[in-house]
This record gives sequence, structure tokens and C-alpha cells, in this order.
Amino acid sequence: MGKPTGFKEYDRKVVPYRDPLERITDFGEIFMLADDDHLKIQGARCMDCGVPFCQSGSGCPIDNLIPEWNDLVYQGRWRDALDRLHKTNNFPEFTGRTCPAPCEGACVLGITDPPVTIKNIENAIIDRGFVEGWVVAHQPTNRTGKQVAIVGSGPSGLAAAAQLNKVGHKVTVYERADRIGGLLMYGIPNMKLDKAVVQRRVDLLKAEGIDFVTCTHVGKKEEFSSGHMTQIMQERGCQIQYIDPAKLLEENDALLFATGATRPFDPTGRCPGRELEGIHFAMDFLTRNTKSLLDNNLNNEGDYLSAAGLDVIVIGGGDTGADCIGTSLRHGCRSMVNFELLDKPPAERATNNPWPEWPRVYRVDYSHAETEAKFGDDPRQYAILAKEFVDDGKGRVSGVKTVKIDWSKPTEGGPPWTELEGHEKIWPADLVLLATGFLGPEKGTSGTLGLDMQNPRGNWETFAAEHGQFTTNVEGVFAAGDCRRGQSLVVWAINEGRGAARAIDEFLMGESTLPASGVTQGSVTA
Repeated sequence: MGKPTGFKEYDRKVVPYRDPLERITDFGEIFMLADDDHLKIQGARCMDCGVPFCQSGSGCPIDNLIPEWNDLVYQGRWRDALDRLHKTNNFPEFTGRTCPAPCEGACVLGITDPPVTIKNIENAIIDRGFVEGWVVAHQPTNRTGKQVAIVGSGPSGLAAAAQLNKVGHKVTVYERADRIGGLLMYGIPNMKLDKAVVQRRVDLLKAEGIDFVTCTHVGKKEEFSSGHMTQIMQERGCQIQYIDPAKLLEENDALLFATGATRPFDPTGRCPGRELEGIHFAMDFLTRNTKSLLDNNLNNEGDYLSAAGLDVIVIGGGDTGADCIGTSLRHGCRSMVNFELLDKPPAERATNNPWPEWPRVYRVDYSHAETEAKFGDDPRQYAILAKEFVDDGKGRVSGVKTVKIDWSKPTEGGPPWTELEGHEKIWPADLVLLATGFLGPEKGTSGTLGLDMQNPRGNWETFAAEHGQFTTNVEGVFAAGDCRRGQSLVVWAINEGRGAARAIDEFLMGESTLPASGVTQGSVTA
């Protein structure tokens, strides 16, 4: 390494976000820029550790060459650092902004000290690459004459498209929304991933020869017409066309499903009052907000679900729950509460959560800090179960009835917790957002192809395809990303898209020069 003793000499210092009370007044990105000296010092903390757990195994799913580009940043060789970064990651501007950084959780330095600020450095490298004009479109030298259709333009579909185009196949990507990007465009709010950043990469992919078709559903019309994204697009004037995937397979040499896991878990049946007005799925809330933001800067309140002046309850944690909190704050909500089913995590790793596993510890996400800055408290309430949605007498939600639970006392023949008597409460709520997770791809996605499904986690249902092969039971049809492995991270979607591209290239050409899909763990249950 450039400075072998750097980890002894320098403390970890992350690049700070903008001030919470300032940033909740707009939808601009929360990130601030860091100067070269700051990044050089943080890069110098990367140890000569011998076995870089950060870039494989429990660390980075796409095997990013992290120690190499950390050292190059320390040396001031930014262009070389960008080349090493792009060698394994098609979209570092996405992961640098949205990834929870499992690489940092597996950093060897993290055994005894705070880990290297890998995510900050990655983001700085790619942002500098765009500023300097180093990131440009590269058309393939030759075309193979093979055609591939990809259903879904999220990170998995885009990664597969980029890799397949690179080796000369003609790729067409189909997207049911009016803009390309899938989760990146409509599932992640603008303050965490500016949509100009997404569009910038899409424009590069177009310049490299990839075709994109929007407002197009691939699957059964009767199934898809009730989909939440379809409904939103149709409401806003997107003229939807429907294509059976069997037709796409007939017209192309291979077909890849990268549709995501967009079927939400619905507590209907478990929580009386679910039918009340004012209760919405998190992704509907986020999608409508971003579309309205891009269409008219939120100037038409009827286009989106506004939290302005409302008591908001978000049920469910994770990134989606945090994004609902941040969006509601920017609308100007009156109050904010977030229900978490699990216990509050410990401040440090528990004994059953050793390095280099992902540290399951207490964290404060950007929107939690914003809530505390505005209202004085962290919004999260732990070990709490929603039991009933309260009617205001006019068919609209006015509150949520909950009970505290004890995870140390499982219910015999029932859930792994016990409800605590005397700990019931009704929380006021004008708007309830369900960030309760996803159950796999929407029904009807595969149309008449008859793809086999699997249940990797009980109530989940995903396309049956083995990681590394990505082949379904129908010849020439592949599946990758969340629709294959279930709800997961952007970086895992890129892993799967790259791996599926290699598998498709081998299927079409008999062999492939494309790299394998990174980490070889990652079965559907990983």
C-alpha cells in the first residue's frame, strides 16, 4: 500500500451529509463533496491486510478491487482508480450512493478499528470520472448477429444489457414505466439518488447501442393491468402496450427476466381496517412522489400522495421505510413514527454476529437523523406489532392500534414472540405507509411461458433459476436479480445481471469472455 502505517495514523472520517434541517427543505441529494486531501488520507487507512475480505466472500458481491483503487486514490492516480472501479462495477455511481456497504462490514481493519470509508471513496472516484470527461460511451467493435430481449430496466437488467452489448449482441430492454431505471428511477427517492445521475448512465447505454422500450408490459394483460406501477403510469397518460414474453422469445435468441420483486406484502387479513382510506404501499407513495417531482416539481398535489400536515406512521424499517420517512418530512408532515417489528439492535456486534459477517448493529439512517433534528426524537419504535387500523367513522384511517412484543418468549405453535398484556396503544395517524417487504415478481410476469417458480423463504415466490447459471426451465429464458433471489440490494442486482450476461453469452456463442458474476455464494436464500 502507498502508506502501510496509514491505518495507525489516521482516524475514520466519513464525508458528511448536508445539514438535516437544510436538506429536508428540498429533494436535492443529501451528499456533500470531499476534497482530495480528505479522500487521500482515508484511502491511506486501507491496510496491507493480505486477504482483502472487503472484495469477496462476505464483502462486495461484485468483487470490487477495493484495495487497488484505495491505493490509487492515495497516490492521486484518479484515472487509474476509475479504470479499476469500472472493471467490476458497471454503475459505481449507483452503488456509491445507495449501497449499505457490506464491504465495510467485512473490512479487516474493522476487527479492531472503524473500517475504511470505502463507499465514500468509490463515489468520489466515479463522480470525478464524469467531471473530468473520462466516462464516455464505447460502441462494440463487432456485432454477433444475436438478439437478446431483457424485461426490466432496474440495476440487474441494465447491468446485463451493458455486458451483453459489450460483446456485440443486440440488446433491447423493455420497461413498463415511462422512464428507464426501474428501482433506480422510481423506487429510490431523488435525495438519495438524483434522477439526473440515472439518466446520465442510461444516455450512455443508448449511445453504446442498447435500445430501450418504455410503457410496455411484458406478460398477461389481465394480470398486469391491476399492477400498481401500471395504474400510476396509465393515470398519468402513459399509453401502455402489452407483449406476451413468448412473442419476445420467438423474435430473439434469448430472453432475460429482470423484473424485480415488486409484489408487496399486504397485511390484509392480519390487520382489520386495511381497506380504510389513507393506507398505502410504500412503493406507491415513493413512485408517485418521484414521478410528480420529475414531471412538474410537485406542483400538482393531486399527482402524488402528500404527507403535508399529516400524522404519518411508517410500518416496516429498512431502506424503503427510511425513504418513506425522508419523503414525508420533505412534504412537511406534522409528526412521524416508524414501527419496527424487531428488537432494537445492539450498539456493537453481538457474539453470534462475528466479523466478517454484516454487522447487525444500531444505525441512524439519513431520515432518522432528519426526524430527530425536526421533532427531537428518533422516529423508530421497536418490538411493536400493528394489530388494527382505526376508522375515523368516515372510512378513513385515524390511528393504528399496536401491542408490544417480547422476542425472548416465543408463542408455542405460533409466532416467535409473545404479545405483552397491558402494552396496547392507539397511535394517531392520517397517513399509513406499508414498508412491509416484497414477495417476489408480480403474477403474470412470465405470461404463457410456464416458468417454474420456487419458494426460497416461505411466503416468497421467485423464478426458479440457479445462481451462476440463471437458466429457467424454458430453453433460452433466463432470470436474474430480485425476481430470482428475492428482495435484495442494488449491488446484488448488478452481480446477478453481470452473471446472467455471461450465462446468456455462453448459451449464444458456446463460450464467453465476460467475467463471472462475482461472489459465488448467493444462492436464492443468501
